[in-house]
Amino acid sequence: MPLFDSDFIKRLEYLSLVSRRVFRGRLMAQRRTKQLGGGIEFADHREYSPGDDFRYLDWNIFARHGDLLLKRFQEEEDLHVYILLDASRSMCHPSSEKFDYARRVAAALAYIALADLDRVSILAFADGVKDVLPLTRGKDRILSVLRFLENLEPSGSGTRLASVATSLVHRAQRAGLVIVISDLYDQQGFRQGIDLLRHRRFEPHVIQLHTAEEANPTWLGDVELEDIETGARRKVTVTERKLREYRKLFAEFLGSLDDYCRMYSLSCTRTTTEVPFDELILRMMRTAGVTT
Repeated sequence: MPLFDSDFIKRLEYLSLVSRRVFRGRLMAQRRTKQLGGGIEFADHREYSPGDDFRYLDWNIFARHGDLLLKRFQEEEDLHVYILLDASRSMCHPSSEKFDYARRVAAALAYIALADLDRVSILAFADGVKDVLPLTRGKDRILSVLRFLENLEPSGSGTRLASVATSLVHRAQRAGLVIVISDLYDQQGFRQGIDLLRHRRFEPHVIQLHTAEEANPTWLGDVELEDIETGARRKVTVTERKLREYRKLFAEFLGSLDDYCRMYSLSCTRTTTEVPFDELILRMMRTAGVTT
């Protein structure tokens, strides 16, 4: 079955109609920047300086108090949305289920942003940046986005979120919303990359994906495990005790992500691939304060 069929496009249309602005409640402040004159909403005053445009003087205040004050306005700017999509080998093990899910989520978020005239860029990454869809704008660009996503293949020798974050802060025209879509199986840890984004005034939103089997494996006995990203192999005997230890470690990993995001007031979504992608998007919008 095609990754993006006609039914998928219809579901994107529905999501776009449901939300007038994805993450609107949290990000409206970021979308505004103070501009002198020509704006759409009054903000405050500042003292007149020689050379300022007289058109923006507040003549009412001058008539009452004799003070030369200029009106300042807030002008809404389009939001820059950067989608960091994990295309490492762990995203396609043991099948492409997780990677396909991630690409559908990326496509849905990109469509909603494009329909709202925001600018969207996608950076596919593994141990570094693999491919980039440059900033684009307009709903008619969704076909280019879908082609870009369809042509991606998982590869690389690991997951390095810090590497793609470093690349983004150097290439981005300005800060904006950064949506990280990944299983976050990063041997160096996910904090370094997200910390860099925070410190450079981007607003990260983390979407952690995993399969039900990854969270709760059931196989027992003698097995040979292979790290899909590094190729390292190890023979182990899986017992009920080791399965319990694994489940505990996996739960602690997810808990550490929740704790980190809570500490810095970051948006965080965890999901298995069993949740339909459109249900996930709607849940994210409700969490962000978008009325549906």
